[in-house]
Amino acid sequence: MFHFEVSSEMETTFLSNYELETGKPMPSKHHAKLQARLSQVLLNAYEQQYDIYSELSLELLTGKATPDIAVYPKSTDNWLIDEIRVTNPPLSVMEILSPTQGLQDLTDKFAVYFGEVKSYWVLIPNFKTIHIITPDLQVATFAEGIAKDKTTGIEIAVAALFK
Repeated sequence: MFHFEVSSEMETTFLSNYELETGKPMPSKHHAKLQARLSQVLLNAYEQQYDIYSELSLELLTGKATPDIAVYPKSTDNWLIDEIRVTNPPLSVMEILSPTQGLQDLTDKFAVYFGEVKSYWVLIPNFKTIHIITPDLQVATFAEGIAKDKTTGIEIAVAALFK
């Protein structure tokens, strides 16, 4: 189902339930494939060290967000108790730029994430790049080789994602 909202310029914008609930654009085929690959690579390499969550709803002190991937220290789960909105901040979040999304949408999330996370990954599928940003706004950009997150120790071969 689609809903519409009217902006101050009286333009009508149609938003899907997904967009309304998550506050982000509908993902595409490449977005979905990249998100699945990223999860798989992270789980294969870091399953003993980190818990990897996809589309986890966060309600942090600095705001609400639903990153494509959230990385937490490894923990033991109690499967009898679940959380709809997680208030414990992740170590790192990873966002994939969707085709209908502007880069500004992702940079606007700095205020939410950098109050509480150690690194923020932005993946841009069209350019096959990974940008790892730290709270001091230092950006490391990777288009080949190994993307290295100095804050978490996570390393990913760029080619493993964009093949």
